[in-house]
Amino acid sequence: MVTIIISGLAGAGKSTLAKKLAEKLKLKYICGGDVLKEIAKEEGYSPTENWWETKEGMEFLKKRQKNFEYDKKLDEKLMKYASQGNCVITSWALPWIFKGNAIKIWLNASQEERARRIAKRDGISYEQALEIVKKRDEENIKLYKNLYGYELGKDLEVFDLIVETDEKTPEQVEKEVLEFLKKSD
Repeated sequence: MVTIIISGLAGAGKSTLAKKLAEKLKLKYICGGDVLKEIAKEEGYSPTENWWETKEGMEFLKKRQKNFEYDKKLDEKLMKYASQGNCVITSWALPWIFKGNAIKIWLNASQEERARRIAKRDGISYEQALEIVKKRDEENIKLYKNLYGYELGKDLEVFDLIVETDEKTPEQVEKEVLEFLKKSD
């Protein structure tokens, strides 16, 4: 009954890795961002695939900073999934707040590399992507510091594995994580 929680800042490769691990290990894939989009829909927003980088997505982020109920609702749902096990979850809060049995992985990548990935994924310029990454980092770090008291991207002692992804392909990251999981078994 394994639970794997993957965290990292925007564009670090969380979803890419989580989907691959879920498929390979035959686990359920749960994307914290998708669950939060469902909550946003209930609030009248219209989230699309790469919605977080849009003006509306950033507006919702500002709203979340003023009202923590959205994130608390999200984290309750994710903790329920994590407790049930047999899943791979991407989340910015779960590694710090979930006290149950889980393997916690942090994907580290520079702002520049994350901007390159987001530019490629979303079909926007590198400059636009870098601006978005810087803004999202700043806003999300502030949100989680205020909500739970930890600094996203800095307080990494809760993680079982930290993977530097700048110079690695998604396949290399997956291989490194699978080798770690095999040793942890």
